[in-house]
Amino acid sequence: MPKMKTNSSAKKRFKLTGSGKVKRKHAFKSHILTKKSKKRKRALTHSGLVHKSDEANIKRLLTLK
Repeated sequence: MPKMKTNSSAKKRFKLTGSGKVKRKHAFKSHILTKKSKKRKRALTHSGLVHKSDEANIKRLLTLK
């Protein structure tokens, strides 16, 4: 049986927290920032958690489950 391969794009985008939840970054903060408000840009800086319904799929891509 060959080894499972980790999905490279998922590996770069997601990290696990200590409690096993999946951490992610917000989209829409890479370019065209002039039309976005300071408040919006500041909110996009902080990381968030992946929704519970998507967590199983992400963990499968990371070969954790």
